[in-house]
Amino acid sequence: MRLRRPRRTSATLRQRSAIPLWWQIGWRVALVLGLLAFAIIVHWIERDGLHDAKDGQVSFLDVVYFTMISITTTGYGDIVPVSDTTRLFDALVVTPIRVFFILIFIGTAYDFVLRRSWDKWKMARIQCRLTRHIVVAGFGTTGSQAVDELIARGTPPGEIVVIDRSPDALRRAEALGCAVLDADATRDRTLESVRIGQARAMIVAAGSDDSSILVTLTARHLAPDLPISTEVRNEDNELLARQAGATTVINSVSLAGLLLAGSTSSSHAVDYIADLASAEGRVRLHERPVKPEECGRSLAELSSGLGVRVYRGAEHFGFWEPETQSLQPGDIIVEIVPTPEGKAATA
Repeated sequence: MRLRRPRRTSATLRQRSAIPLWWQIGWRVALVLGLLAFAIIVHWIERDGLHDAKDGQVSFLDVVYFTMISITTTGYGDIVPVSDTTRLFDALVVTPIRVFFILIFIGTAYDFVLRRSWDKWKMARIQCRLTRHIVVAGFGTTGSQAVDELIARGTPPGEIVVIDRSPDALRRAEALGCAVLDADATRDRTLESVRIGQARAMIVAAGSDDSSILVTLTARHLAPDLPISTEVRNEDNELLARQAGATTVINSVSLAGLLLAGSTSSSHAVDYIADLASAEGRVRLHERPVKPEECGRSLAELSSGLGVRVYRGAEHFGFWEPETQSLQPGDIIVEIVPTPEGKAATA
C-alpha cells in the first residue's frame, strides 16, 4: 500500500535553543556600545593628536564622528591622527575593534538569518523522516509525567514529539530534548505534520475528556493500526474513548481512587503496584511475543521472568488457566521481570 504523502503545512517542529534570544542580542549590543565608548573616550583624551582639515579644531562631535568612521570604515581623511600616541592607538586598538565589529555583524547575521534558516530546514527534514516515534498530545500534569517515565525507561527524548498549545508546556518539553509542535492535535493536518502514520505509539492526555476523545478519533482515522493510550477522568467516557479508537484507556481518577482505597488494608500490595509501574522500581511489567523455543512450554517455565498473562488473539488467559500450559506461536506474554536496579540490589 502506498503511504499518503502529508499535506504541506506551516506547522513545523522546533527544539530548544541553547541561549535565549534576548541574551544573544543583548550581549552583542552591549559589546558594540562598550567598544565604541572606549574608543571615543580615548580619542577625546588624545584629541590633541587629531587634526581636522576643515577648521583645525577637534570638538567632541568630531571625536564621535572620527571614531565611528574609523571603526566602521577606513576613514575619509578629513580628520586624521597626527601624534604618535594617537596613531599607535588607532593601529593597535581601533583596527582590532574594527575586526571585532565585522565578526560581530557576521556572527549576528549567521545566528539570526543563516543559522535559523538552516535550523528550520533541518527540523523540516527531521519532520519528514519521523518514524517509530511516540506522539504525546497534551503536556499537562499527566502528559509530562508520561514523558518523564518514557525517558526514564530509556526512550530517547528525540524520539518523542509533544503537541500542545501552551507555550510554558512546550518550553518544558523542549527542555527535556523533545521535539515540540504548537498546534491543535484535533486537526488532521497537525497529526499528519508529525507523521502519525509512521509513529509507534501515541499518548493522549489533552486535559479534558471531550478533547482527548476527539484527538483519539482523529488519530485513529489517520492511523488505523496505531497503539493509542488515552486518559479520561469520567468513568462514563471510558467506553466512548474505546469506541473512538483508543487501544488502552486510563481513568486517572478512578485508578488513583482504587489505589487509595486499597492502601487502607493492603499497603504492601499498593507499594508493589507502584513498583511495577515506575521505571525506578525493582521490578516491571514486560510485554513480548513468545519465542519459538518457548512454544509448547508452559507459562510457568519461562526463565526470563514471572509470566502472569498470555494474550492469544482476542482472548487473554491468567497464569492459573489451562490455556497457559502450552504456549503457541503468536502468543503475547506479559511477565514480571527485574529491573537493572533490582538485579544490582541482589548482587
